[in-house]
Amino acid sequence: MLKLDLIQTVAFAGMVLFIGYGIRGIIPFLARYNIPAPVIGGLLIAVMILIARRYEVTLFQFDTTLQSPLMIAFFTSIGFGASYSLLKVGGPQVILFFILASVVAIIQNVVGILLAIPLGMHPLFGVIVGSLTLTGGPATGLAFAPFFEQAGVAGAATLAVAAAMAGIVSAGLVGGPVTTYIISRYKLNPASTNTPVATGATAITRQESGSARSADEANSSFVLIKNLVIVLAAMWVGAWISNGLKAIHVTLPAYIGAMVVAAVVRNLDDRTKIFGLSPRVIDDLGNTALSLFLVMALMTLKLWELAGLALPLLVILAAQIVVIVALCLWPVFQLMGRDYESAVTVSGFCGFMLGITANAMANMTTLVERYGPAPRAFLIVPMIAAFFIDFPNALIITVCLNIWK
Repeated sequence: MLKLDLIQTVAFAGMVLFIGYGIRGIIPFLARYNIPAPVIGGLLIAVMILIARRYEVTLFQFDTTLQSPLMIAFFTSIGFGASYSLLKVGGPQVILFFILASVVAIIQNVVGILLAIPLGMHPLFGVIVGSLTLTGGPATGLAFAPFFEQAGVAGAATLAVAAAMAGIVSAGLVGGPVTTYIISRYKLNPASTNTPVATGATAITRQESGSARSADEANSSFVLIKNLVIVLAAMWVGAWISNGLKAIHVTLPAYIGAMVVAAVVRNLDDRTKIFGLSPRVIDDLGNTALSLFLVMALMTLKLWELAGLALPLLVILAAQIVVIVALCLWPVFQLMGRDYESAVTVSGFCGFMLGITANAMANMTTLVERYGPAPRAFLIVPMIAAFFIDFPNALIITVCLNIWK
C-alpha cells in the first residue's frame, strides 16, 4: 500500500490530472464529448482501486485534507465572476435566460423526486439526478455529496459522478440535433437575427482589457500573489459566514459564504477599482483548484456503491433528457426570440443544463461553424452557465436538503 500525506496526495493528483489529459488526447471520443481530463484521470484511479478491492488489496491511502479548501477556492473564483455590470451589459435577454435556467433547475428536481419515490429511492436521489449534477456538474455534485449522505442517500458522491458523467455525454449527443431541427423547421439563418449585441460584447471586452492593462499587471508575480491573497481572504471571511449559518441550523455547503463574499468584493471593485482584481488570474486560480479537487474527489470514490442503483439512475436520466429537449423546443426557443441566435442559445442551454459549460460552448461552436456567427448567444450562455446559475442552484439544492434532511 502506498501511503501519501497531504502534499504527496496533491502531487499525485496533479500527475493523475496530466494522465487524464494524455488519455483524452489519445481517445478522440473523450475529447468529442468534452469529458474533463480530471474526471478521466480520477476515475482511472478509482477503477484501479475497485479492481484491487476485489482481490482484497489496498493500493493507496490518501490524505485528503486539502480537498475541501480546493473546492472552496474554486467556488470562490465563481463568486468573483458574478459581476452585476457584466449582467447589465447583456441586457434583458440575459436576465430572461437566467430566470429560465433557474426555473428549469427546479423542474429537474421535481421530475427527479417524482420518479425516485415510485422507484423506491430516497427523494433526494432524484435531486442528485436532477439539478445537483445536471445543472451543477460534477464539482457541485461532489461538493454537496456529504450533505446528501448525512440525509440518508448512501454512496451520494459516487452516484453524483455517475449522473454527471451521463449528463455530460447526453449534452454532447442531443444539443446539436435539437438545434439543427429548430433551424431546419423555422428556416433560420444568421441574417434573421434582429438583435444587435456588438455594444455589449465590446463593453465586456473593454472592461476585461482595461483590467488587463492596469499598472499592477506589469508585474505578473505581484498580480498573482495579490489576487491569491484576495481569494484566500474571501474564503476566510466566507468561513465566518458559513459557521454563523451553521450555528442557526441552516444547511449550506462550506463554499456559499465565500461565494457571497467574493461576489460582493467583485462588484465593489467594479465600481471603485479599489482592489484592482484580475478576472483572468482569478479564473486561472479557480480552474487550477477545480482540477485538483476533482481528481482528489474522484480517485477516492467507492465505485462499488453503485451496485443496485443503475436502473433508477437510468430511468431518471432518460426522463431528464426528454424534459430538457422538450423545454428547448418550447418555451426556451420562443422566449429567447425565435430567431437564429435563439436556436444557437438553445444548444448552449441544452449543453449546460445537462452537462457543463464546455458542452454548451462545444454545441454552439459546432453550429456557428456550419451556419454562421451568433454573437448574442456567445455573450449570454457562458455568462449564465459559468457564473450566475450556481447561485440559485445552490439555493434550490439547499431547500431540498432542508426539507428531506
